[in-house]
Amino acid sequence: MSDVPVQNATRRPAPRRRRGRRLAGGWALVVVLGLGVAGCAGPAAGGQQSATPAATAGTPADPAGTATPTPAAASAAPAAPAAGALAAALALEVKGRAPMTGYSRDQFGPAWADTDRNGCDQRNDVLRRDLTGVGFRAGTRDCVVLTGTLADPYSGRDIAFQRGETTSSAVQIDHVVALADAWVKGAQGWDAGTREAFATSAVNLLAVDGPLNSQKGAGDAATWLPPNVAYRCEYVARQVGVKAGFGLWVTAAEQAAMVRILSGCPDQPLPDGVATAGGAAPEPAAAPPADAEPPADAEDPAEVVPPAAAPAADPAAGPFASCAAARAAGVAPVRSGDPGYASHLDGDGDGVGCE
Repeated sequence: MSDVPVQNATRRPAPRRRRGRRLAGGWALVVVLGLGVAGCAGPAAGGQQSATPAATAGTPADPAGTATPTPAAASAAPAAPAAGALAAALALEVKGRAPMTGYSRDQFGPAWADTDRNGCDQRNDVLRRDLTGVGFRAGTRDCVVLTGTLADPYSGRDIAFQRGETTSSAVQIDHVVALADAWVKGAQGWDAGTREAFATSAVNLLAVDGPLNSQKGAGDAATWLPPNVAYRCEYVARQVGVKAGFGLWVTAAEQAAMVRILSGCPDQPLPDGVATAGGAAPEPAAAPPADAEPPADAEDPAEVVPPAAAPAADPAAGPFASCAAARAAGVAPVRSGDPGYASHLDGDGDGVGCE
């Protein structure tokens, strides 16, 4: 009788040990299954496929309970840089020049119309903006600029301005994107109001050294850049901004020149205040004061092709007198062997003039 309790006592713990082993094994199975379910829970909830092992392997544990992005995921959405002149230059449409057929200064409205309706024409507005120490003609409501000093961006030197028939041309107002250049790169398709808005856009107008403005003519970035190297980035950015704002295209050579200059100053911003071709047409211009502008400098010489320079319809009559004349005939560039070619049109001597 005494053996039975001892035997029972030794047998009772055994089932408990067996139950413990079964319990431990069960929990292990639950943990394994739980991990498997947890690995599928995310996609099931979000309706997305689970990450591939390549994307998740090596992802460090996050004690806060949020997923730590992998380097690939972190670089997938970098902060977008502010749009600048270089990016805008690369985005410009690239095409060839259209013919100059039908071009005249009159296609862009009255010279220096008062499109901002402040009582002063745009030429005097630009002189007042760009000159220092400005003196005005009495009785013109500080409109007609008589004197001042220009810190010329094209040459980098100071120029004294004195209004007069023989002195006003020392400072001219340049269309940074020339009217003739705009004509062969999209402006032919504009309405009259858009052309006038372009011709009087403040961001496209600069007071500059007169002889350099004449030298530039209707050149683009591929054919002319300011001698003042320190100003080239800003100059090209202004051309890019105007062309982008008004929807003008560029030639391949022009875009290459823009990119070359702006690559040296990749942070150069676009200019502010570019009017767009899609905007409303300007209101009719108010008449400026009667004495607002002497006839001698009512136009910028670089923007006007004088009648004497207009070529004959047949370029075989001889070489063109200037690139402006070749462009007016719609045959630029001219190449060596062409009837209108001459060495004075080919500044770099590569056999192609008026590029």
